[in-house]
Amino acid sequence: QVQLVESGGGLVQPGGSLRLSCAASGINFSAFIMNWYRQAPGKQRELVASIANTGNTNYADSVKGRFTISRDDAKSTVDLQMNSLRPEDTADYYCYARHRSAASLSFWGRGTQVTVSS
Repeated sequence: QVQLVESGGGLVQPGGSLRLSCAASGINFSAFIMNWYRQAPGKQRELVASIANTGNTNYADSVKGRFTISRDDAKSTVDLQMNSLRPEDTADYYCYARHRSAASLSFWGRGTQVTVSS
């Protein structure tokens, strides 16, 4: 059974930091491109960052320079370090695994909520 379990969300003040983590089980983790998506109330889900097993990363323009994605294939985890948080970063954040060779083989986590507010 495949599971992606996110953790680390919460309430933080503007300018603060949070670190999200996603623990995967039931998949050959190194064969998957790992992604963080987010969905704010009333908005579509959007890609925040992705990382391949090669270490290549991709970021949404809105988070470049503030967020850092990393992965540990030995532990089957992917993290998202979020710095200089803004109210517009408030959203539910989801972990998404997509097989590097078979895009139809993909899995979502249940999400973790991030609220940036004073």
